[in-house]
Amino acid sequence: IGGGSLLLVVALVVAFAVIKLTSSPPPARPATADTAVARAVTSVPAAAFDRVGAGTAAPLQATHGQPLLTAHGKPQVLYLGGEYCPYCAAERWALTAALSRFGTFSGLRFIHSSATDAYADTPTLSFRHARYASKYLSFTPVEWYSSTPDPATVTGYAVLQQPTPGQAALFRRYAGGSFPFADLGNQYLIRGAQYLPSALSGMTWAEVAAAMHDPASPVAKDIDGAANRITAALCRLTHGQ
Repeated sequence: IGGGSLLLVVALVVAFAVIKLTSSPPPARPATADTAVARAVTSVPAAAFDRVGAGTAAPLQATHGQPLLTAHGKPQVLYLGGEYCPYCAAERWALTAALSRFGTFSGLRFIHSSATDAYADTPTLSFRHARYASKYLSFTPVEWYSSTPDPATVTGYAVLQQPTPGQAALFRRYAGGSFPFADLGNQYLIRGAQYLPSALSGMTWAEVAAAMHDPASPVAKDIDGAANRITAALCRLTHGQ
């Protein structure tokens, strides 16, 4: 009986070891297109923005004496982030809402941040396949890393889109190695999310979009407040156009 018990214990230890060696991190969840949610995110009423004001969002950082960053003859907004990143997940909502006041998006896809990072599975959207059209601004998004684990990279996630040398230089100069990073015309910077992703926990994309329309909601105070701060900076870049 004693020998049989010992063999059972050994078998269990071997089984758990095999499971551990052969198991892998959860795969990235696929992106989803949802035109109704995209429409809601990009059409927050001005009245909701006005009631929220700055909300709970942190201000942007102004640069001093730097040349204007432009593309196609317009002030350029450069975004660098990663699909795994929960803080990028938070900031994309605000960037999308703010930029939609100056132009139109297409090709937005909805994703979640990494299931194994802080603020796991934060609902968000991706700029990977997005297109933006505006008379006033140029928007250049770079989703540098995916949410697929890859221990060979500095973030632990696979590279998705490579920045140009010029974009990488701006990241090294201003970002401090942190995501998300956005350079608004080289006049204003977003270094890290303007608010914590905690209010988004457990929400669906549709619920987040609906909450953005309700100025009394904690989500609106975060996202709409951050979008208002971005909007103010973009108004200065475009000379009030």
